[in-house]
Amino acid sequence: MNAEDENCRRAPVAQVGATHESVLAAFQTAVAAGPKLPAIHYFDTTMSWQDVDTASDAVAALLAARGFSAGDRLALCVQNNPAFVIGLLATWKARGTVALVSPMSKRSEFALAVEDLDPTALLCLDDVYEEVARHVLGTRSARVPIVLTVSPLDFQARDDLRMFDGCRRRDPADTIDLARVVQARAASVAEASRAGTVSSSAASGAGPVPEPSTRESDSSADRQLGAVRIAPNDVAVIAPTSGTTGAPKGAMLTHRNLLVSAQVYRDWSGLVAGEPVLAMSPLFHVTGLVGAAILAMVTRSPIVLTHRFGPTVIADAIEERRPAFGIAAITAYKALAAEPTVTAGRLAPLRIRFSGGLPIDPDVVDELDERLGGYIHNAYGQTETASPTHLVPYGQRAPADPDTGVLSVGIPVPGTAVAVVDEAGLPVPPGAFGEIMTSGPQVMAGYWRRPDATADALGRGMFATGDIGFVDDDGWLFVVDRSSDVINAAGYKIWPYEVEQVLSAHPAVEEVAVVDIADEYRGQSARAYVALRDGEVATAAELIEYCRARMAAYKYPREVEIVDALPRTATGKILRRRLREN
Repeated sequence: MNAEDENCRRAPVAQVGATHESVLAAFQTAVAAGPKLPAIHYFDTTMSWQDVDTASDAVAALLAARGFSAGDRLALCVQNNPAFVIGLLATWKARGTVALVSPMSKRSEFALAVEDLDPTALLCLDDVYEEVARHVLGTRSARVPIVLTVSPLDFQARDDLRMFDGCRRRDPADTIDLARVVQARAASVAEASRAGTVSSSAASGAGPVPEPSTRESDSSADRQLGAVRIAPNDVAVIAPTSGTTGAPKGAMLTHRNLLVSAQVYRDWSGLVAGEPVLAMSPLFHVTGLVGAAILAMVTRSPIVLTHRFGPTVIADAIEERRPAFGIAAITAYKALAAEPTVTAGRLAPLRIRFSGGLPIDPDVVDELDERLGGYIHNAYGQTETASPTHLVPYGQRAPADPDTGVLSVGIPVPGTAVAVVDEAGLPVPPGAFGEIMTSGPQVMAGYWRRPDATADALGRGMFATGDIGFVDDDGWLFVVDRSSDVINAAGYKIWPYEVEQVLSAHPAVEEVAVVDIADEYRGQSARAYVALRDGEVATAAELIEYCRARMAAYKYPREVEIVDALPRTATGKILRRRLREN
């Protein structure tokens, strides 16, 4: 190996340990360093670090006043809005844990999440509440004592029709309006500051200040909150993941997990403090959570939010706010490339581009480099590892394996140990296929209320990713397949079990098996093989529509094939491999 090759695989210098005790402490450092500096850009509105601190103080005080206490969970069901960041911080200030719930959930999915997480509080988009959550929370088994709602129209005034066409404020009467809580606290702080009745730290938003309308109860809550100190190994977030044969699981990610991973992105990319970070991925997914929300706090950088991903809206945000860093599934970059009005010049400020959640074809990354004017670096990790265990170093290009044609997902980030093992758990030599195992400071504490699953995943002393791959002689990792049956649609995971459960509830369906199929845009989609009950009739189109009405948009099968029977082994197990070969 020559000197050039050695330089190609060298990792940037990065701090392995977390530089703060908690994500909240990192945020508080940013507030102290520049309270008036921008923290959130949301369309035409900018919130300073002081504004966000005051807003999260308000929500934290309300939670405490209504009985939310240490160890309780707040279910956060919001898109890429300021409310997501406020909800994160407020929960930690109230000594709780954030439980991420997809705002794309259908009623059955939301019900499963609430039943598993047993939250004390919910912060939800108002339309999701009216169309999904209200119907679930009306049942005795899904009570949530504290419910706050927020409109995506809050905290901005542009009302961009490309993102908000048809959107209206719902203002559900049976919930607490987040924007009003925040506005009341901001007004209280401003009034007290003018009157000179608060300390300079309270006026800057550094500590909770009671609202005039609820001064007695909130003042008590403020005293209860006090100076919050969180330990590095306290669970910060429960992030949803799933298994192929069971209900969804929640990965318990600690403050240390989140901080270390965010620091890796910072150090790997050379992102400078104050350079804006673009939230291209959903914040309710670990990639967006760590690679945007937590990264922005660690680097004291403003986060650029656009509610959801829209190619022209994202391009405008890049021109207007000039973010330097962004990470998204490769489908997001494909969508940008497919929009004629999006040019390389418009995207030029976004100098650091990463892609996670979905393998990239070497030809695709070259085409996107030419079309969008910037190389997209691979990132690899799992929800259980708080995002990256491997990255392609910024400024370097990933090699492609000549035999498989697979593009490398990178080299291990600092502090991360990697092993590729055979079925007996023994390490295999470079170039040999095996299961990828990882360990490091970013690996989760375990699965929420799933000790058996935790033991299966972590019992061998490293995290078992379930992915099949190999490491070459220079240390580059290549992922070639999955040992599980997960389907990866544009970075979102589809678990066959979930689709099969929905289809099995159809009165005409006897049995079903779901496998992945190639999808030019999403990478993969779901295909279902269905055997009908004797005497029953159903069409493929009918079954697809049945799923579409009951599942998030990315989950429902794009194809259904009616078969006489499913292929099975001698012991009765379905042969998914044979279905994939059809």
